[in-house]
Amino acid sequence: MGGQPMFILSEDTQRTRGQDAQSSNIAAGKAVSQAVRTTLGPRGMDKMLVSDAGDVVITNDGATILGEMDIEHPAAQMIVEVAETQEDEVGDGTTTAAVLSGQLLAKAENLLDDDVHPTTIVEGYNEAAALANEAVEGLVLDVDDLDDDRLRAVARTSMTGKGTGDVNAEALAETVVDAVRQVEGDDGVARNEISVRTQTGAASSATELVEGVISEEEPVREDMPTSVEDASIAVLDVEFDIRESSVDAEYDVTNIDQLNAALDAEEKQFKQYAEKLADLDVDVAFVTESIEDRAAASLAEEGILAFESVGDDEAKSITQVTGASRVGAIDDLESDDLGNAESVSVESYGDDDLAFVEGGAAAESVTVFARGSTDHVTDELERALNDGLDVVTAALDAGGVVPGGGASEIAIADHIRDRAASIEGRRQLAVEAFADAIDVLPRTLAENTGMDPIDALVDLRSRHDSEGRAGIISEGQTGQVTDPVEAGVFDPAAVKYEALESATEAATMIVRIDDVISADN
Repeated sequence: MGGQPMFILSEDTQRTRGQDAQSSNIAAGKAVSQAVRTTLGPRGMDKMLVSDAGDVVITNDGATILGEMDIEHPAAQMIVEVAETQEDEVGDGTTTAAVLSGQLLAKAENLLDDDVHPTTIVEGYNEAAALANEAVEGLVLDVDDLDDDRLRAVARTSMTGKGTGDVNAEALAETVVDAVRQVEGDDGVARNEISVRTQTGAASSATELVEGVISEEEPVREDMPTSVEDASIAVLDVEFDIRESSVDAEYDVTNIDQLNAALDAEEKQFKQYAEKLADLDVDVAFVTESIEDRAAASLAEEGILAFESVGDDEAKSITQVTGASRVGAIDDLESDDLGNAESVSVESYGDDDLAFVEGGAAAESVTVFARGSTDHVTDELERALNDGLDVVTAALDAGGVVPGGGASEIAIADHIRDRAASIEGRRQLAVEAFADAIDVLPRTLAENTGMDPIDALVDLRSRHDSEGRAGIISEGQTGQVTDPVEAGVFDPAAVKYEALESATEAATMIVRIDDVISADN
């Protein structure tokens, strides 16, 4: 080759290798973690996020914060993915997962500075994560104790500290548990049958549970009924318009009588549509296609409340609640296809009309109708309610609950340290570092609650050793170390499992990277 160098990368390619690559990636991951750390716990602070377009989001929800941030660094994006995975899998604990990821990276950075090989760190972290899962299994409280009171405590723990307007987490927790119990069956909780609908114009305390669905569609005519009791309901995938002929033909209209005859024929067809529904005693029709004005007039004359252009998801929900079957042609509609609801009513909220379909015969869907004085309040209330619904579902379907308030993390770290002595070689250093990283969660809770984090951590460990369980409970302007079970503070075990797994995977993946190759655009 004559000593000529071989170039396999473009001249514009940027490459960072070795310690520089590791330091850059770890710094990016730690920065993302720090961005959400102050939002952790019941006294966590909010973040205001302003987009390029001037849209404002105010929240302390970790997944929302990281999702709204304009993050470009690939390692930082991996921490964002940790939060997204946590949100998708269990619906809560996103801040916990992000903060833990950052602290695992910080501890790994110290080990790298001490010449511990990245592979050794990865092996130690994975071993420690397995020990952490062991600890969580031992912390799970008796599943038989998951009565409504404890489920309300789980929901309240999740929502405390969220922006919920003038309503406290206790009241919202009752609504959340009622909603979950409504869709609970032999196969578990049908979480997708619970929806949250927001509407501004009232205080948050007006939030209520609707045993049915709420549609944003408006009646096609103002002279239609706005309230129907014991309603017979049809769901139609039909366009209420003149039937098109299958024959390509033209009609030559030469005088006014012929035009009137054509219009009368159309009018008759529209009346036939309405008469067909009336003969079947249909009170309300939800139509996924459009309804021509004259057809709408005929329906109104028959006293039928009709909605057009109903979305597919709403039509599906209505069928599930009322027991109706979706029909693709009016001529095919039969009485067996109809559903039933205790009431269908149209309510006005400012310029918006909402249709409430309540007390359906099938009653497989419920809606939490969240109210708020502003869009920012209702948006944050919606996030809090969804978190509450998710954690109660996880508690029932995915492994029960564990003590909250940092008590589980103290127990996890203690268990890992006890077992670390039996691990040979430098992996022991990584295992111990993992336990130290876990401590950041109760420390952060204490700091955000107004306590001295060092003193609080010492008190937590001391009480854990002496009494077997200790957590940080927010009280007034500060907090206290006490038994979280007695205080009614719980977390779903699934949240702990998922946070440990996703944070460990992200941290170990970043630690193993020693070469970053990027194209310069």
